[in-house]
Amino acid sequence: MRLAAIVESSEDAIIGKDLNGVVLSWNSGAEQLYGYSEDEALGQHMSFLIPQKRQDEEVAILEAAKRGERVRHFETVRLRKNREPVHVSLTISPIRNHAGDVIGASHVARDITQRVAYEKALAHLAAIVESSGDAIVGKSPEGIIESWNPAAERLYGYTFREIVGRPMSVLLPLDRMDEEKNILARIRAGERVESFETVRITKSGAPVSVSLTVSPIRNVHGEIIGASHIARDITTQRQFREHLQQTQKMESLGLLAGGIAHDFNNLLTGILGNASLVLGATPASSPSHQRLTDVLRAAERASLLTKQLLAYAGKGQVALEMIDLSELAGEIGSLVQASISKKVHLVLELASGLPRIEGDPGQLQQVIMNLVMNGAEAIGEGAGTVTVRTWLQEVDELYLRSILTGVELPQGKYVVLEVHDTGAGMDEAVLSRIFDPFFTTKKTGRGLGLAAVMGIVRSHKGALKVYSTPGQGSTFKFLAPVAGTVKGNPKPKVLEAALQARQERILVVDDEELIRRFTEAALEHFGYQVTAAKDGEEALRLFQSAPAYFDLVIADLTMPFMDGEELFRRLQMLRPGLPVILTSGYHESAALRHFAGKGLSGFLQKPYSALDLTKRVRAVMDALPPRNLPE
Repeated sequence: MRLAAIVESSEDAIIGKDLNGVVLSWNSGAEQLYGYSEDEALGQHMSFLIPQKRQDEEVAILEAAKRGERVRHFETVRLRKNREPVHVSLTISPIRNHAGDVIGASHVARDITQRVAYEKALAHLAAIVESSGDAIVGKSPEGIIESWNPAAERLYGYTFREIVGRPMSVLLPLDRMDEEKNILARIRAGERVESFETVRITKSGAPVSVSLTVSPIRNVHGEIIGASHIARDITTQRQFREHLQQTQKMESLGLLAGGIAHDFNNLLTGILGNASLVLGATPASSPSHQRLTDVLRAAERASLLTKQLLAYAGKGQVALEMIDLSELAGEIGSLVQASISKKVHLVLELASGLPRIEGDPGQLQQVIMNLVMNGAEAIGEGAGTVTVRTWLQEVDELYLRSILTGVELPQGKYVVLEVHDTGAGMDEAVLSRIFDPFFTTKKTGRGLGLAAVMGIVRSHKGALKVYSTPGQGSTFKFLAPVAGTVKGNPKPKVLEAALQARQERILVVDDEELIRRFTEAALEHFGYQVTAAKDGEEALRLFQSAPAYFDLVIADLTMPFMDGEELFRRLQMLRPGLPVILTSGYHESAALRHFAGKGLSGFLQKPYSALDLTKRVRAVMDALPPRNLPE
């Protein structure tokens, strides 16, 4: 009776069956597990609980029972009364009579549905961790590594066996050791560290930029027993972001430099022009003659500085020619060697037969000279080598995204000029600033330096890539696109004709009073009749009052209210074919990009002298057919 009470009160399903599998007894645990009452179950074959595809299991179980064998903890699936599956762990034992013969079997089933679901969830979670693209690391509250997924191995380079049991500090640079201490302190306090960008060290010693999310791991009692450390490699993303910031900074500085150069050229036009006028009227024997000459020389030197600023802004003058970059580098080799320390050996490894590029020889010489001189100065007082190499390279879009351009460049063939030095190299802080105007690591000297080089590179639709490591020297790679066909013919020289006026009447338009006065004085000096206007609106009113009166208009491109472009368009509507010369502090190619094919007669870049002005005016006027001048 006691045994029957135990069987009846058990939570496990306990079923008695004969050797044919017919149910002989059925406890309340079986009723709870399978949903059948005792009356419904007694006399039925055990197959009513078994899915169709598992019917063979009962045959095997009965065969084992007949042999007197016991089946322990056999995990399988059975069906409830509502035909829902239930995961069970079975233990089948033979039942013997007093003679020891097997007359039946006991069937004990325990519901393991929740455990199976939990194990399945764990397996699914483990598969997610194993297949994750992020490095997922488990660690103790003390920072000891306890688990390590394949992505962690790919990111950091250590295998599971190499790293488990070691502290997380093996992944930290020396200058970031406090980060792990702070992270662990926050984890022990129950906090989560999310999207923390930092740097870690791989097995090879290389730095890798990562974004970390570290969360506390708790047991069933809510106690913190460790932390999950999820790291995402953001090296490429960070490089792209820094590259974009550098490009934007360079573009901003370029706009600033271009604006300064433009305004500075306006001032220089007044200084250079008026000084040239006064010098022309001053006898060579006068003490003022030398002083005026010095003023002109100073103004011309200032003009060179504005050209450097325009070069940095990518708006410098480019006199295009077809150039063999190897030949150009070879031509200046002896000149450079004479300008650097005798302890620095200049090596030229220049490929022959390279495709030609289109560029300004003078500006490209400045690029080569600057890079070589910088390399020699980086070597310092000791011995070293500066190597200049050239070759042809096929460049794809991915490579172009990794280099400094400032403009969108197409993939394709580029001629490469590389300058490598064995000097001290540069750290990341210096590398991030080398293209800033007036930044230098030299004890003396300030200037545009590499900033001007970058401007020249941009104006040639090229690119520049820099590699440098402290103690291992620096490498600069200049990439120039291979040229197509030669465009156009050399510009004809201005005819050396008499500069005196021939009754021409000129309208001068400029918002700078100093330039208006100088231009008016210079033209009147050569006999021209001049009318001056302070802006485009005033010039238009003067012209509208007598459209046939003026023979030529000289107008500044950049003015308030109505700029030179709008004035030119309005004047052409009033009198098609009217000769117009535009002036600007920017170079012609940058200033006149909207005037191609629209009949503009000429361009004059500021600063200009009285002689430059009158030569240009005379050339334009002499190229026009004669017309009857108004009385």
